[in-house]
Amino acid sequence: MRVLVVEDEELLAAAIAEGLRHMHMAVDVCHDGDAALERVAVHRYDVVVLDRDLPKVHGDEVCRRVVAAGGETRVLMLTAAASIRERVGGLGIGADDYLTKPFAFAELVARVEALSRRAHRALPPVLDRAGIELDPARRHATREGRPLALSPKEFAVLRVLLRAEAGTVVSAEELLEKAWDEHTGPFTNTVRVTVMTLRRELGEPAVIHTVPGVGYRLGS
Repeated sequence: MRVLVVEDEELLAAAIAEGLRHMHMAVDVCHDGDAALERVAVHRYDVVVLDRDLPKVHGDEVCRRVVAAGGETRVLMLTAAASIRERVGGLGIGADDYLTKPFAFAELVARVEALSRRAHRALPPVLDRAGIELDPARRHATREGRPLALSPKEFAVLRVLLRAEAGTVVSAEELLEKAWDEHTGPFTNTVRVTVMTLRRELGEPAVIHTVPGVGYRLGS
């Protein structure tokens, strides 16, 4: 899952981003509406966590443009205003959900994950294929009942592969887009290295197959 956090309070933005990264999400951060519009024009985000009161371009306008773009990106709007009128106004401009400050971090995570599920085809709560079970909510994965000790990036890559249709090849570019943030260069070998260490942890027989020049496929 890839998330953009747009919050002008830098300490709060950093805290949200760090917490979401611990939940195995790829997170980018910016602090004004102008920068947010630049990011969403370049990257495909599952969810944008959007402060409503932003400098340069107001959060309402950012939300309108994200919605007008017609993609699958979902918007979770944050605001200090807790009145019903404010919440209705935020939802009325196209936000998918609304959370007032201060908030419990666990609730923020739950709402982000719920919005991400709405951005994609319906999936079971536990992903299960080729003897692998992955439970995103519990951050737990097994193969043939054996617990897997996965790093956050290995977990994220395995999740992307399991979410793909059976037999579908997932490109390195798509893995980079979904599991890493914008600070990872497009020519890095980090995807190859992560897939290699993930294969090692999954063990034999090999279940992640390389399709030369195309990407990776999960299967028996």
